[in-house]
Amino acid sequence: MFFPKDLRYTPEHLWVRQEGEVYYAGITDFAQEQLSDIVYVEVETEGQTLEKDQIFGTIEAVKTLSDLYMPLSGEIVAFNKELVRKPEQINKIPYQAWILQIKPTQIEQWDTLLTAEAYQAIINANND
Repeated sequence: MFFPKDLRYTPEHLWVRQEGEVYYAGITDFAQEQLSDIVYVEVETEGQTLEKDQIFGTIEAVKTLSDLYMPLSGEIVAFNKELVRKPEQINKIPYQAWILQIKPTQIEQWDTLLTAEAYQAIINANND
């Protein structure tokens, strides 16, 4: 499994990438593999400001329906509407198929996100 070192991660299996004042978030390669075939992504919170760990949407796979949790407090400035038509992009290219863009209200929360190494350690510990 691949975890890019330039991203940060949450224990809930989201990745976060900073690009200027906007942060992109999606689900990790590990998460998409665990979910299996993703068939639907729903985000009805676009334009809202949510706190870290609040539910911002859901992701549906053949096997299950899972809530998605905010990795950082902030305003959801965009939802990747391409995923409505092609949710399987998350399975094919999880680190390019972002789900939302966030304008953070508490930038210091970036420092609380996991590095690739720390996230890998959590995955390894849970699979032992």
